Parts: sequence; structure tokens; C-alpha cells
Amino acid sequence: MKLFRLLSFVLSSVLGTACSQSQAQYTWVDLPTVNMDIVLIDQLKNLQLFLNDAQHRPYHNFKSLEKNLGSCKTLQFAMNAGMYHANYQPVGLYIEQGQGYTPLNYDNGAGNFFMQPNGVFAWNEQNAVIKTTADYASTNFVANYATQSGPMLVINGQINPQFLKDSKSLKIRNGVGVKNNQVYFVISRTPVSFYEFAKVFKEDLAIDQALYLDGSISSIYLPTQNLYLQRAKLGPIVALLADEQCHAELN
Repeated sequence: MKLFRLLSFVLSSVLGTACSQSQAQYTWVDLPTVNMDIVLIDQLKNLQLFLNDAQHRPYHNFKSLEKNLGSCKTLQFAMNAGMYHANYQPVGLYIEQGQGYTPLNYDNGAGNFFMQPNGVFAWNEQNAVIKTTADYASTNFVANYATQSGPMLVINGQINPQFLKDSKSLKIRNGVGVKNNQVYFVISRTPVSFYEFAKVFKEDLAIDQALYLDGSISSIYLPTQNLYLQRAKLGPIVALLADEQCHAELN
């Protein structure tokens, strides 16, 4: 039997004279073999990708990103968002604020990114999608933000057939799923196999499309739950910002 504890909260900040709210839900999932933290985002306009600062240097960590936000913006949630090279640049497709930085990667190679099928997580203010790389390439989805990673965890409601039920490869893992145009970010607290991790998306969350983001470096920032796990210097970062509309201060 699955055990869920759902803690609903509003991510909000009051800076300046007028600000609106960003909403999300936090879920802690305690199963017989795994512990998971799940963050549900339902307002896509507040969700963004970050890679480099104004000096074209990688942010590397959540604190650096937070320091570089404008005075009327607040970092409410952040997580590593896809695999990267030794120079912290994305291995595959990366789109930020509608601008493409790196193209789709169709190469074959070693490592999780190249385990097939890999895929793309993309969104704009209205819609979010997760598709295999091949399916994404054949669509005309207009993305404000996109990150390519791999492997796919769940494809059209089925766990990736590459995964072994009895695998002994256990790691901290994080991934993302999309259902009903809402985005579910999941990170394990305990080491878990690919198969068991994917099963959380398919069976416990009933998500048909889910994508692996990374393994041992998996990190999360969620101040409302006192979660700050930074395991390595990061490349792409996905973040939820407070939807601030702050008026200029009066002299």
C-alpha cells in the first residue's frame, strides 16, 4: 500500500507595493523501498530555466542564482535540470527565454543521456510537454524553455523497457513528469533503481510521460520545506520564481 503525506502551500512573496502569488504543492512519498520529495507546479509562466549569468558564467548553484535575481524576484523552488558537459554547458537541446543555445542531440554514446529513448521537457506559458527526442523533433511546439535529457522514464504510460526490475544500480535520482498540463518534479531521498524510480511516476502519480534529469548530483532547493540539497556544481537549473509585479518606490 502506498503512503502519501500531502502538504499544500502557497509560494508567495510580498516585495514592493503589489505582488501576485505563485502556487505549488509539496508531497512527501514514503514507500516500502523509497522516499521521494515531489513538487507540483501548476503555473507555467513562473517556471524558468537558468544556465549562465550576465557575465556568461554558469550559476553552478542555487545561492548564486538567487543572488543574481532582480530585487522584485524571489526564488521559491529550484532543481538541476538536465545533463551537462565538464564546462557545465548542456549536452542536448537547451532553450531559455525562447532563445536556443544548443540543438537537439541525436548522437549515440555511453551514459544515461544516450540510453534510448531520451527526451525533451519543454514548456511555454500555456503548455508543458515531455516527448521522446524523435517525437519532439517532429512537432512544431513553440518552447520558451526546453531541456533535453535521458533516458525517458515513462513513455506513453509504459516504463522504459531498457530498465531492469532487479537492477542493483541504486542512486539518488531526480526527474520530471507532465500530467494535465501540470509539472511534477521528483527527487529521491534514498538510492533507487531506474525501474523503481520510473514506477513512482507511472503507478503512484499516474503520469504517462516522464523524463530522467540526473543521478548522483541531483539537488533541490525548497525553502518552505527547509530543503536545500546541493550535491555538486550544476549546469542547467529549473526554477520557480515568485510572480512579482512590484511598482517603483515613491520618492
